[in-house]
Amino acid sequence: MSVTDFSVDLQRPELAVAASCLLLYVAHVAYEVARRVRGNDRIVVIGWLLGGALAFGSGLWSVDVLLHLAAHGSATQHDVALSLASLLLGTAAAFAGLWTVRRSERQPALAVFGFVVLVAALVMLHVLGSLAIQFAGMTLGTSRFPGDSLALLSSLAALVLLTMALLMARLELRLAGKTEQLAESLRQANEDLQKIAFHDPLTGLPNRLVFEDRLAHAVAKADREGRRLVLLFIDLDGFKPINDSYGHSAGDQVLRDVGARLRALARQVDTMARVGGDEFLMLLEGRPDEGSAAIVAQRVLRELSAPYDLGEREVSVSCSIGIVFYPEGGAQSKLIAHADAAMYAAKRAGGSTYCFFESSMDADAREQVELLRDLREAMQLRQLELYYQPKIDARSGQVTAAEALIRWNHPRRGLIPPHLFIPIAERFGLIGAIGNWALDEVCRQAREWRDQGLRMRVAVNLSVHQMRQDDLVQRVQSALRRHRIDPRQLTCEITESVAMEDARATQTTFRLLGQAGVHLSIDDFGTGYSSLAYLRQLPAEELKIDRSFVLDVATSADARAIVDAVVRLAHALGLRVVAEGVENERQRELLLQLGCDELQGYLFARPMSARALLLWAIDDRAKSEEFRASLFDDGNSMAAPLH
Repeated sequence: MSVTDFSVDLQRPELAVAASCLLLYVAHVAYEVARRVRGNDRIVVIGWLLGGALAFGSGLWSVDVLLHLAAHGSATQHDVALSLASLLLGTAAAFAGLWTVRRSERQPALAVFGFVVLVAALVMLHVLGSLAIQFAGMTLGTSRFPGDSLALLSSLAALVLLTMALLMARLELRLAGKTEQLAESLRQANEDLQKIAFHDPLTGLPNRLVFEDRLAHAVAKADREGRRLVLLFIDLDGFKPINDSYGHSAGDQVLRDVGARLRALARQVDTMARVGGDEFLMLLEGRPDEGSAAIVAQRVLRELSAPYDLGEREVSVSCSIGIVFYPEGGAQSKLIAHADAAMYAAKRAGGSTYCFFESSMDADAREQVELLRDLREAMQLRQLELYYQPKIDARSGQVTAAEALIRWNHPRRGLIPPHLFIPIAERFGLIGAIGNWALDEVCRQAREWRDQGLRMRVAVNLSVHQMRQDDLVQRVQSALRRHRIDPRQLTCEITESVAMEDARATQTTFRLLGQAGVHLSIDDFGTGYSSLAYLRQLPAEELKIDRSFVLDVATSADARAIVDAVVRLAHALGLRVVAEGVENERQRELLLQLGCDELQGYLFARPMSARALLLWAIDDRAKSEEFRASLFDDGNSMAAPLH
């Protein structure tokens, strides 16, 4: 066969088949290696060009050796020098092919040139192989190599190099996948951190940090363009009972729904944020006026007051909104605080409404901050004290009980009444500690009075916050045991509004207190929305008519009709009736005619300290002329609310 004669008469066809299989393997490895040389890391690419070229070239050379052996038989000899030259040429051809693949992405014309070079190199590889066989047949010496041995060694070397290249390619591909997954995980983690840093995870709304940043930009823009801004501070009314009654998962669902409803209300220029547990902010731009701000506030009130679906039940909450304008409402640093002050004014007005900020609210806010600071100290310095006001039997005029009123002996302000500091304690979470203190103090004072000869039933008014405490009954029983007070001598009172705020929880707590032997009473009756069916379910033994009806009983037919209806209702249910706020004889006479069982008010006695009550009860000479005769028995009752 001449150098240029490519026609062959196969003597060993099995080697031709082996060469074809090896060629397919070479092509597969070449494809995998070609994917690696397109990377961006220069050192890695050079490594793959050199290593891939060696594996790819050795494979091409081994295929050529097998083809020659298949054509000429086992008796062929190969010149070593020309065979090595053939191997180097195959390696160079492979390098040129891989380099062309890398550069063809940027220079497509190189693909054609590279293909031509690769084909020419393969032709030269075959020619050199043929020359190696012919030259070996014409010479003698050690420069010849048997064909079978060369085919075996070249095939083994090619398979090893190709397999190593394939494994390295697969390993790098897997590592690249892991790297991509890690990079994606890091990117996702970074996005999550961004959301955590700048968004509320529960509602998806921006947080306070984002809101304050956008507020700063909006204020700067408003200053440049001479525009106004309006800030709305939104706080949910009655949200805590949802958490307490149905669990925090239900509360979280309500908050998510609130966030969704607020987003549905927003315009493109609005910014909203969740800045606290149930507190939200809304910023309106675009020259808003009082009318447009009021319209937005009304829409928020209407949307947030719609029922919330919790699966098996529906709950409802309202909200209170404070509104402040910039620049009229103060500097940027004061806007949120002023909106908060206006929101709190809306809550004091009964909630489910909105209020515009006024300068007087700022003074009120500073006053509240100072009182809050002093109130925290007052609890530690024992500045709180219970005062007692007697209750009188309507028919005999004898003292049957005394209601305790909490007072704060401030070192600079003097005696502070509860209506000034109890709302602050409720808002900032101190009312629970104050209520627990009052419970223990009433039991302690009752024990002290009994040791001094006064045998009284002791009562304490339970706030809405105490009614939500899971361990309330245990606290009551613990105070009774600690001060050695019989449970029948303790009366627990809750206002009608508290009883109706969460009827199921109240009924459960009342039932447990009743089972513990405690006397139960409903205070301020007539101001809530009790139903007859609900009253029947509560194990109360006493109703106290709110003082607002007693005040008008002598001048208003409506007030007398209400008192008459309450007395008849209570007696029909087997309850005693107490009228509080009696200030003159005419009121006393009418209440007696209407059937009230007990009376209380300035007509009989003003609130006094525990020591003064003791002296008044024991020593007739210590009483002033406004006090009536007193009688204390085991059957008497004494109430101690926190207001």
